[in-house]
Amino acid sequence: MLAPDLVTLPAGEYLMGETPGDKFANDTERPRHWVRVPSFQLGRFPVTVAAYREFRPDWSPAAADEIPVTGVSWREAVAYCEWLGARCGLALRLPSEAEWEYAARAGTDTLYPWNEEPTTAVANYLYAENGARIGPGHPTPAGAYPPNGFGLMDLLGNVAEWASDIWHPDYHGAPADGSARETPARSPQLRVIRGGAWDYLPRLLRPSWRDGHDESRFRDNLGFRIAASPA
Repeated sequence: MLAPDLVTLPAGEYLMGETPGDKFANDTERPRHWVRVPSFQLGRFPVTVAAYREFRPDWSPAAADEIPVTGVSWREAVAYCEWLGARCGLALRLPSEAEWEYAARAGTDTLYPWNEEPTTAVANYLYAENGARIGPGHPTPAGAYPPNGFGLMDLLGNVAEWASDIWHPDYHGAPADGSARETPARSPQLRVIRGGAWDYLPRLLRPSWRDGHDESRFRDNLGFRIAASPA
């Protein structure tokens, strides 16, 4: 069995949401608010095809082992976390979106964690902001790009990632303790997705970017990574 490679992140406080002066921000990223995140563990990489095949041996036979798994619904991602956790003796889960953004920012408070618009040397995305195609046009092996300040890889670009939260179209009433938002919304079957993907523009690789997707459905650019609270 492929044991999870988990990175322990320190507790910290950060401003979640819209970065001041961000011309790409919208109301889904507002209001900006302080969040205190307890220490937690997060997968160094998104879950790969090889790791997911431990759970479902017949999964996507043509897909390369080392790329992040996609085509997995939120419900299937949760089932994988529970299955792997039972075998490892860990309470594995999807990260909250507050944890996810904390991990993606890695101590930065800028539009992008690289302090400038990304290039194809630091993340996998398809188009420049002028519409020119510059990326590879497909998922790349997990860990092919440099790690961030926490030693995590592929949080921005390559594949978007499921978070545990129910989708809400703004941050009014959002928890400030790093926990997932589970209060009912107008569409409780929608769950948060984060991170941007291989077929996106750079503006969707901002740590504050967020969207919602039906928890029972999947996409070919949407995967997930595992999280856990320290024992």
